[in-house]
Amino acid sequence: MNKKHAIFAIVPAFDEAEAIGQVVSGLLSLKDESGQPLVARVVVADNGSTDGTGAIALSAGAIVVREPRRGYGYACMAAISAAEGADILLFVDGDNSIVLNETPALLAALDSKTDLVIGARAHTQAGAMTLPQRFGNGLACFITRRVWGVPISDLGPFRAIRKTAFEQLDMKDMTYGWTIEMQIKAFQQGQRVTEVPVSLRCRLGRSKISGTVKGVIGAGIGILSMIAKLWWRERTQGTRHQPRVRRV
Repeated sequence: MNKKHAIFAIVPAFDEAEAIGQVVSGLLSLKDESGQPLVARVVVADNGSTDGTGAIALSAGAIVVREPRRGYGYACMAAISAAEGADILLFVDGDNSIVLNETPALLAALDSKTDLVIGARAHTQAGAMTLPQRFGNGLACFITRRVWGVPISDLGPFRAIRKTAFEQLDMKDMTYGWTIEMQIKAFQQGQRVTEVPVSLRCRLGRSKISGTVKGVIGAGIGILSMIAKLWWRERTQGTRHQPRVRRV
């Protein structure tokens, strides 16, 4: 990644006290090829935590914003609102499941004029994803491939996007449908999307989604309903562009 690009890490976090310090310090310690910091700022959105997540992130060197409305999208948007001066938005989960040393490979794909890079979870540690997660992710990708004819293989949360491209997406979903909305809208608008294989390890602490029946059901409904909404909008408005997707 060219040094002239300001890369801001966006980290939504809800009760991630066990992991957030490692995530923030890990991001800030990343270096580019010249030995300079790879990430300019880490912005953590404390999504109503009660375990001191925000304070730990702040002490580790992050910018911390508070977003009491629960939801992945709400947290991401709150963090983005504090990312003034960013050229690239790097989305990272706050649970330490992402292998941060793979960040340079993810960002390198943006050098080829790609707009959005998805870290496709190709190397997954045993137990890192539950069976319902794998099934739901696979189903959503299968439907998206059939409807839009794109070689999508994952809804991975580890992703990078040019801020100008993100602003064109006009994101609406503030809960479970955030990741799939970003990908499908990028396809619909003809943005250049690349998948890069990444690793996933077991998270620290208990998942608020896959760790509960309510979370699993809510995520499934949110994702599938978002696919349906975007398909219907495209069908009625006729705004489809030719998707441009590639895999590394």
